[in-house]
Amino acid sequence: MTAATALEEPTAKPGLRANWRQFTLLVIVNAFVGAMVGLERTVLPLVAEGEFGLASRSAALSFIATFGAVKAIANLLAGALGDRWGRRRVLIAGWLAGLPVPLIIIWAPTWSWIVAANVLLGVNQGLAWSSTVIMKIDLAGSQRRGLAMGLNEFAGYVAVALAALATAEIASRYGLRPEPFYLGIAFAAIGLGLSLFFVRDTTGHARFEAAGHISRPRMGFREVFALTSWRHPALFSASQAGLVNNLNDGLAWGLFPLFFAAAGLPIREIGLLAFIYPATWGVAQLWTGALSDRIGRKWLIVGGMVLQGGALISIAVTREFGAWMLGGALLGIGTAMVYPTLLASIGDVAHPDWRSSAVGVYRLWRDLGYVAGALLAGFVADAMGMPMAIAVVGLVTISSGVLTAWRMPETLRVPGQRPNDAIH
Repeated sequence: MTAATALEEPTAKPGLRANWRQFTLLVIVNAFVGAMVGLERTVLPLVAEGEFGLASRSAALSFIATFGAVKAIANLLAGALGDRWGRRRVLIAGWLAGLPVPLIIIWAPTWSWIVAANVLLGVNQGLAWSSTVIMKIDLAGSQRRGLAMGLNEFAGYVAVALAALATAEIASRYGLRPEPFYLGIAFAAIGLGLSLFFVRDTTGHARFEAAGHISRPRMGFREVFALTSWRHPALFSASQAGLVNNLNDGLAWGLFPLFFAAAGLPIREIGLLAFIYPATWGVAQLWTGALSDRIGRKWLIVGGMVLQGGALISIAVTREFGAWMLGGALLGIGTAMVYPTLLASIGDVAHPDWRSSAVGVYRLWRDLGYVAGALLAGFVADAMGMPMAIAVVGLVTISSGVLTAWRMPETLRVPGQRPNDAIH
């Protein structure tokens, strides 16, 4: 067997202990994926207003809508291509798309260049993050799937938070551009290098797991899309909750820096507020992902959605830095309850033969939430002000939690027993 073949087709069985080296490497790779998004969390909304003079909130949030639409489509492609061509190749393609992003932002003479950079960032995030998710599900097996997703999302969103904090500090000293985005050049180069030379494909692990399930005719993509989008109650519930979750994340990304700046906060304090939400989200997932393996998925998701909605409303109605810090922390905890648990529920239900495609469809709907969030928040903020926009998104998030409580069955499998909703 050649070295190239070894990179493509491992045959080890699933399990975190048996695959800890590759799993750890993928956690590190996903941290660099997350850091690419963190570059923009504090600085880019301020660049829109300060350097390009975009007074309209809808126009200022256009880069998030573009990012979300492209990432959603890339997620869909990542799932389907991962099943056909292998996960590692899709991961490498994602990093190649991400390489030019910081350079375009550094040199951008007009806002349209920033929007174009976010097209490539959406491809990078959709292909690379989806691939690391699918590969970790392959490696972990069925018993520790929640823990695996918690570790994956922990790495990604702690990196988002740290990059947001670092760029705010650099911007406070040197300006909004170009210095904060030099970090992105290093993030993309390291992520691509690790993926090219050290990451191995995990398709063989999925095949090993599939061999333990009842053989079924291979499901076509249209059927997978319909099941994940509306036909299957658990998959539908996960998809709509994921969309609303990223609707409020898009709001936090694009509107929070402008909201806090309008209140007179300096950029360092805006950076700290931009840090606390994804940092709490990232760290708490170490606990919530594993907790879902013990107590189940459904009620963590419901509780997390309601907590997120309440936190957003509290941020909208308060005007003090400490209250905003608390609201951001509660928003992060609520998101941590939801994010890895939704991914684990998809893995619970989907057969290994079409799991990658199901994850891609779920992530399509989830990341269309960025588009919905940018459009909804921008429209309401322009019409009724930023506090009202934040409160409206909070109410939408609570409503999604109520829908999940009504529609979603529990998906966690008890050892030796298969739940009614699992399609295996």
